[in-house]
Amino acid sequence: MTNNDILKKLRVALKLRDDDIVKILKLVDFRISKSELGAFFRKEDHPKYMECGDQILRNFLNGLVIHLRGPMPKKDDSKATTKKP
Repeated sequence: MTNNDILKKLRVALKLRDDDIVKILKLVDFRISKSELGAFFRKEDHPKYMECGDQILRNFLNGLVIHLRGPMPKKDDSKATTKKP
């Protein structure tokens, strides 16, 4: 299964549009245009088909975590440094 297949299956399963995927990638400061994104969803024999690299899929998955769960809360270090007498 290729990265393109994984991206396609996630798009269908989560009912995401191209705009949604672009916004999810922006959450992790990864910019991509809708036309570049559309090249990943084409058939392999299409002249404008493009392979989805590991970096794009990784950033999409990291952005998806933020999109679904929200940003990671910051750890409160003051509790860790406070000692009980």
